[in-house]
Amino acid sequence: MAYVVATKPGRFEVRESASTASGPRSRTLASFRELTDEVVQKVRERADKPPTAEELTRSALKAGAPVRGPELDQAARATLRLMASGGRPDPMLRRLLLDALSDDDRSDRPADPKARVSDAARSATQWVGVGAEERGNALRELLDLADALPVRLRPHEIGFPRLKSA
Repeated sequence: MAYVVATKPGRFEVRESASTASGPRSRTLASFRELTDEVVQKVRERADKPPTAEELTRSALKAGAPVRGPELDQAARATLRLMASGGRPDPMLRRLLLDALSDDDRSDRPADPKARVSDAARSATQWVGVGAEERGNALRELLDLADALPVRLRPHEIGFPRLKSA
């Protein structure tokens, strides 16, 4: 069974207990300052009886360890911090963010047509901030797909009269 204990100030360990002939023993599976997905993965790989992520999170919170939230929450916090310091996003990114945060039924969308986001822009949001390497890989895969599609040859005569130049 895995459990979390506080060691030094600000440090925590995930330990696993086991019964031996000499009595109960525990071994350290991971040390951390903040419980992250990487720590959970490391514990699950090293444990004899791997705990679930929820069990580890519960144990870490019980021990008083900080638990890192989802990446989206971290990005939202960072964005709010920057905006509180006077930073403003690009107008198109602002519209995309407002659109993404609006209700699913879109009832709270802005009435102004200029402030609305097009379907094309909405579908392109998954590529915002993506590096050149990943974009290049996607383009390469798309071109490979296009090369794999069968080519339908046209008949020599389509049925239209040929236009002769004068």
